[in-house]
Amino acid sequence: MYVEPDRTQAEPAVFGPWETPAVEHGDRASVTPGPVDSGAFDPAIANPALAASSPADPADPGLAVEPTPSARPAPAQGPPPEDATRPTDRPTNFPDERIPLLGLGRLWKVVAFELLNLPLGIAGFTCAVTLLSVGSGLAITVIGLPLLAAGLLVCGTWGRVDRWRARTLLGLRIQTPSRMPVRGGGIFGWAWARVADPVNWRSALYLLIRLPWGIITFTVTMVFLFVLWPVLPYLLRGFAAADRAMISALLSPSGAMERRIRELEAGRETMVDAAAADRRRIERDLHDGAQARLVALAMDLGLAKERMAEDPEAAARAVEQAHGEIKNALQELRDLARGIHPAILTERGLGAALANVAGRCAVPVTVDVELPARPSAAVEGLLYFTTAELLTNISKHAVARSATVQLVRSGKYLELTVTDDGLGGAAITPGGGLAGLAERVGAMDGTFTLESPPDGPTVATTQLPWQDPTDATARPVEPAD
Repeated sequence: MYVEPDRTQAEPAVFGPWETPAVEHGDRASVTPGPVDSGAFDPAIANPALAASSPADPADPGLAVEPTPSARPAPAQGPPPEDATRPTDRPTNFPDERIPLLGLGRLWKVVAFELLNLPLGIAGFTCAVTLLSVGSGLAITVIGLPLLAAGLLVCGTWGRVDRWRARTLLGLRIQTPSRMPVRGGGIFGWAWARVADPVNWRSALYLLIRLPWGIITFTVTMVFLFVLWPVLPYLLRGFAAADRAMISALLSPSGAMERRIRELEAGRETMVDAAAADRRRIERDLHDGAQARLVALAMDLGLAKERMAEDPEAAARAVEQAHGEIKNALQELRDLARGIHPAILTERGLGAALANVAGRCAVPVTVDVELPARPSAAVEGLLYFTTAELLTNISKHAVARSATVQLVRSGKYLELTVTDDGLGGAAITPGGGLAGLAERVGAMDGTFTLESPPDGPTVATTQLPWQDPTDATARPVEPAD
């Protein structure tokens, strides 16, 4: 009786002439024995090393003993069984390396992408040329601009289809470019936004280029697929690289534009947060200041009214006190209005406004303003409040003897420099007042830098664009008092 050896222990591979090693790529060699008839075939005859390596156990004469790993058994002698597998008879599960395309799904995806270039190129080229030609020819008429915008919108839609196709078949993931926002109402506002959007024009250029490129890729791929298929993988690698480069250049977002969009979005959030904080401050100042004084004023006047007949002198004192409360309430309302937007800034410009805010500072301040004309109202307001907050910090924390405020134009920028000779050591900390200044200045495409070494001096420099693009107003500057 023949007992199968214990396969859990390692033993050297023994190949008979009727055995074929089945090799998988990346796996160790294993033996695939042919069918064995125990009645007509004895393994000891085919491989005498199994019988000679150790004497058989008398209790079980059919027990096969493991061979020693020190010596490789000799090849089997004698004819193999008739039903044994020959080396020339390949098993059906043996991988056929002569066909490199079988099992390579990614390669077939690239083939599909290159073959689809032609039909999609014909359709996209036809739509783009027809709509853009008609729209451009009728651009001087009323319907020309909407037709041109519709053609560009179709080109942009084709661009989305090609981005999806590249992601599905080529594995190229491209973000969808941001669209230009529509400014103004009506169909002409929408049409102008579509015409001015560079994403649509780049999509149209891609459609015009893809047709001749699709003819090349379709023809060459078909020929090599059926005639020279061994070279096809190398050819498709080059085609796929060219397609990826073309799609990345024409259908992907512009790096500079996307960065600019993110900066504008961050600046918008900063301005919204600043506006909300200003509203809360105004509400708090009204509630705690002017509103409380007006309530006290109403009570004093009511008391004076009750005492008018009985005690005219007490009523007169109450009226006098109410008069003082009215003056205080008016002053608080003026201060509150100055915190929202000072009237002197609107009427006389930055020079007079900065001189006014410097006059209220506890530290002597020298103001030097040299501007050929007034910048936009938004830039003026931001420079005014930046100066006011910096001078407030100097009064509270710097322990300075003097300070200077200098505002000059440097090319396309306004440069505000506030210097003090105080203790120094100031820093921009998250959530602090200086950090809020830096965020508001950055939202206006400006920069805010702070140099404050120990023992001073402290120099805060603010740079803002000369003109706000959304408010291009230029007015003459009035000199500071």
